[in-house]
Amino acid sequence: MEKLLYIIRHGQTDLNREGIVQGRGVDAPLNATGREQANAFYHAYKNEAFDRIYISRLQRTYQTIEPFVQEGVPFERLEGLDEISWGIYEGKQQTPEIVTGFNSLVSQWKNGELHVAVDQGESPMQLIARQKLAMEYILSKQAERKVLICMHGRAMRILLAWLTGMDPAMMDTFPHTNTSLYKVEVKDGVNVVVDPYNIAHLAKLLH
Repeated sequence: MEKLLYIIRHGQTDLNREGIVQGRGVDAPLNATGREQANAFYHAYKNEAFDRIYISRLQRTYQTIEPFVQEGVPFERLEGLDEISWGIYEGKQQTPEIVTGFNSLVSQWKNGELHVAVDQGESPMQLIARQKLAMEYILSKQAERKVLICMHGRAMRILLAWLTGMDPAMMDTFPHTNTSLYKVEVKDGVNVVVDPYNIAHLAKLLH
């Protein structure tokens, strides 16, 4: 094995809970539930001995992995791990008009129209371009064998698709919730999901 990547989504924010569109242009903090989720993940994985943590430039990812940083695990922020930009939808309530536009956009992506973006936003292909730069950087660090990556829901789905050799139009194959985990094994240049959508650490919070 060359690397084992632990890829998680950040903890919950108030905007997540309220259904407000939150892309790379909205820097919301975790709420109380999000911090509970982050702590639950930390206690479940604190003995994994991560060599390094990579996060987006948005505070919700840092706050999610902060317990590990307090224990001395080094971390780095990468622009390529930022959430997709939702353009004119960002920071807005999901009104019927926005929901209709969003559903139309996602439908086009599922049909392979990955260059389509909302006004002033990013397309999946634009996102993938910066994700590839981030992953090339992460994978180039040969001494880092076990790596934690904390990022965002839509960006995570798109990353997992192309990283494992799937058509990015199949992005919705990968479900997610706040702090859900995917483990990806990197071996001989092949990336394989070996632990999909693990939310066992959230069991006590879900009851």
